[in-house]
Amino acid sequence: MLLSKGFEVEMYTGTPSGEIVGLSDRIVADLNGFVREPDSRNVEYTTPPLCQYEKLLCELVRPRHELRQYLKGLGNYTLVPGSTLALEPTDRFLRSDPGNPYHTYIEKTYGTAVVTASVHINIGLSDPETLMRACRLVRVEAPLYLALTASSPFLQGQFTGYHSTRWQVFPKTPAYVPLFESHAHHIDWMEQQLASGAMQNVRHLWSAVRPNGDRRPYNLNRLELRICDLISDPIALLAVTALLEARLLQLMANPQLDPLVSSTFPQATRNHDLVQLSDANEKAVAQHSLEAELRHWQDGCPLGAREWIEQLYDEVWPVAKSHGISCFLSPLKKILREGNEAQRWQRQYEAGASVQQVLIGAIQTVEAQEDRLAQDLCEPCAA
Repeated sequence: MLLSKGFEVEMYTGTPSGEIVGLSDRIVADLNGFVREPDSRNVEYTTPPLCQYEKLLCELVRPRHELRQYLKGLGNYTLVPGSTLALEPTDRFLRSDPGNPYHTYIEKTYGTAVVTASVHINIGLSDPETLMRACRLVRVEAPLYLALTASSPFLQGQFTGYHSTRWQVFPKTPAYVPLFESHAHHIDWMEQQLASGAMQNVRHLWSAVRPNGDRRPYNLNRLELRICDLISDPIALLAVTALLEARLLQLMANPQLDPLVSSTFPQATRNHDLVQLSDANEKAVAQHSLEAELRHWQDGCPLGAREWIEQLYDEVWPVAKSHGISCFLSPLKKILREGNEAQRWQRQYEAGASVQQVLIGAIQTVEAQEDRLAQDLCEPCAA
């Protein structure tokens, strides 16, 4: 039995030359299914929770295809890949909803550090203790998903030296988030953060992964992986999702994979040690992605991000095959072989292309790919 899956996809709007233009007010007013982000230069759409990957692919492509057609009707506008303001100045915040007090807080507190684009992957898990166990495992392995999806090596027209500039600058909030040892622990911790003002509301938990639901923190029904940069290729996004789902199915069959159970760090400090290790791994991956040197949560031993992902791939492959999703997992091999989007862009930049030239090429590549997928998928899905 497959788990339900859904995506929150944030994307920049702009011109074919890579200039990012704030259009979310008009998009949200005219198109169903799109919502504002605090800054008007990006817009978000959400897919419904579905179990079948074939249907998920259609739900990923269809809104994007419709948005592209709408943008062309407004003028010479398109969607701009990447997860940071690659060419734009970062000294101004373009409010999408000036009267929203939460957006006011975000602008004053964080500035444009939050004006990023990403994909949040949601996996349905209805039992709260299973969900907490899943969040613990995904938290310590979240850097691997960032390594596969890094797509923000540029900022303000410069190569930053980071493959995920987005995760490097993003203000994780609160600064310290423990591994939640139970649902009750999560509730108590959330109530303390809200009472102290460390969090403005229940949505103000900005970490690599979090439990989510209709009435947080009390009624929870899904794991939300938030660390991924924007994955322009829907096929690649489904591959990353298949890795995550297969890992969770493996954990459900073998609860001993819980880091608080099977890690060899001292029991008295295990929670804290694993948080520190995971934060350090996230920082390493933000800079070097697949080439990062990490430490494994199980025993603290060093290993490369690519090597760890290859091990994980081999470990979950039988699970994916038994659930009929191994074909969706296999595109990860291409990412491991050719590099993630940031690495491919960096190679072009180091070969002499300007940041703008790299971005223009990426815009054209993504649009052509989406046109092909829309022709193949959207009409059959509609029928």
